[in-house]
Amino acid sequence: MKNEEVTLTRECPATVIPAGDMVNLPRGGKYQIAQALGGSVTLRDATAMYRVAPEDLDALGEELHARIVVETAQQEDGEAKAFGEDRIWDALRGCFDPEIPINVVDLGLIYDLKLDQTEGNGHEVSVKMTLTAQGCGMGPVIAQDAQERIQAIPEVEKAEVKIVWDPPWSPRMISEEGKQILGLT
Repeated sequence: MKNEEVTLTRECPATVIPAGDMVNLPRGGKYQIAQALGGSVTLRDATAMYRVAPEDLDALGEELHARIVVETAQQEDGEAKAFGEDRIWDALRGCFDPEIPINVVDLGLIYDLKLDQTEGNGHEVSVKMTLTAQGCGMGPVIAQDAQERIQAIPEVEKAEVKIVWDPPWSPRMISEEGKQILGLT
């Protein structure tokens, strides 16, 4: 799918990367797919890159939308696990930086994960994460994606994802798997 050309079938809201500004991409606009991971797609043209959220992927055309849905399901289709921290980590592995083809866990952006049981036998999840660069306008988008993925787990009553800057992120925090994806090993 990477580098595939796409013509939008309808006007499509998108987030400009890395500024984080919202724009409407025009119907008939021509773009190239930079990456399609975690259910969202990063498009690029001669001037910028744009993140298209999962709920707007139909603007890429019926056939391409169907392929993305299938690929996302295959990426996220793991063995069913009992509820616990592993399920939260798996949910976070479905969240990707729209510029880097590595999930936020393997990128080393997750600093802390806390899981508490509520009085009603549900769970509250608190995550501290960072970004690869301060001032990245995509921070709120990535944090919201992480929060929504955690909250989609039926046993989770509440999820909070907080962006922190201490310690500062560095490439040394990338997992071995992430380094392999980037060709750093």
